[in-house]
Amino acid sequence: MRHREIHRSHHAGWLRAAVLGANDGIISTASLMMGIAATASDSAAIVLAGVAGLVAGAMSMAAGEYVSVRSQADTEAADLARERHELATDSEAEHRELEEIYVARGLERPLAKEVAKQLMLHDALGAHARDELGITEVMSARPLQAALTSAATFAVGAALPLLALLFVPASLIVHSVAGISLLALLILGGVAAKVGGAPVLPGALRVGFWGAAAMLLTYAAGHFFGALL
Repeated sequence: MRHREIHRSHHAGWLRAAVLGANDGIISTASLMMGIAATASDSAAIVLAGVAGLVAGAMSMAAGEYVSVRSQADTEAADLARERHELATDSEAEHRELEEIYVARGLERPLAKEVAKQLMLHDALGAHARDELGITEVMSARPLQAALTSAATFAVGAALPLLALLFVPASLIVHSVAGISLLALLILGGVAAKVGGAPVLPGALRVGFWGAAAMLLTYAAGHFFGALL
């Protein structure tokens, strides 16, 4: 019978970007809307603030993720180019380097030497990328994927507080935005924990706590400065 194991590390790249985007979308948009609502502004101003936050936030997330992950990808590419050059100019030293890595991991030297030899014959650059540099296909940087994922999930998350305005009267805007956003954050935290293989309840409560704190502080700031103006 074939032994099968379920690993979740291959979710790491897109899951991080998706959770970060949706979390920021919900928290920043809901907090912005509640801050404006605390000044006793009309519903049109609150909607405008929410839409502006959605568009600006989605573009900011896309740009930030792309620049950040692109920098990581450039660093990985530079390291691989350097490793490729070293393999071409001094393969014996690179063989010894790989051998030492396996010895440090617990293999006896004769076995480590043979493993290094076999792997370098099969795929020398891949062996050094994985075991020396820590670069693998699963964990390698994907700038465009991260940017699009963050922007899309931010927009989806930011749309949730805006939906509250379609179904409630103006007098209940603050309560409905806070309630819907907090519920969405709890669900998001739980789903992210489940996909990542972590305990669901702590993940949900962690995301919910920080979201509630952000909305409360923003509402308090809007109320305070609104009273001064």
